[in-house]
Amino acid sequence: MKKSETNEAQSASLSIDARIAALGDWRGAMLLRLRNLIKEADPDIVEGVKWRKPSNGMLGVPVWSHAGIICTGETYKAAVKLTFAHGASLADSSGLFNASLEGNTRRAIDFHEVDGIDEKAFKALIRTAVAFNAGK
Repeated sequence: MKKSETNEAQSASLSIDARIAALGDWRGAMLLRLRNLIKEADPDIVEGVKWRKPSNGMLGVPVWSHAGIICTGETYKAAVKLTFAHGASLADSSGLFNASLEGNTRRAIDFHEVDGIDEKAFKALIRTAVAFNAGK
């Protein structure tokens, strides 16, 4: 990785840290937990931040990539949403996708305050998304 890419990745990670801290509630804790699981599933994942705008406090949207975007993490009042860029093309034998099911490309998982996470299935889905991107 080039020095400029390393600095960009570090900056993105710090921005995601700030986003999580700014939430200050269960959504921040959930996003942190999901982030950690994503990184455990694929240590080569690259963190980024896109779509900075006033409506998200200019903190942007966390993005996790490996050979292309794997997923994005958005927060709403009642949910933390992970949207998988190519979710419609991924096998989801555990049935994790529960949102944005009508599209031809993306799929999402909405996590609510009381929801548990099937960590094994979630990590498997991340690995499936990485393999899909690598095979494109």
